[in-house]
Amino acid sequence: MDGNTNDPKEKGGSWTFLTNHSHVLICIHEDSSIRTRDIAARVGITERAVHRIISELSTAGYLSRTREGRRNRYTVCAEKPLRHPVEAHCLISSLLKTVEQSNAA
Repeated sequence: MDGNTNDPKEKGGSWTFLTNHSHVLICIHEDSSIRTRDIAARVGITERAVHRIISELSTAGYLSRTREGRRNRYTVCAEKPLRHPVEAHCLISSLLKTVEQSNAA
């Protein structure tokens, strides 16, 4: 291995800079009709945890949900501020743009 891995477990632990809430939000932003099982697999958490996070994000106004047949379609409320006082001056849209730019690189 050349040491250029992006796996956090290879570099001293399993922690990451973003929370599971932000990971779920990013997945939904990238695919508004993504299934919870696909989010769970991508984020590395259970479907039950994804359901809880989606519920919390919806209750807090960060997501809205529309039923389309048997599927849900989500809309991210990108103009809401991040929740922690350290980053409350930033909007969700800033986080999403940052992640989009890094994925495009």
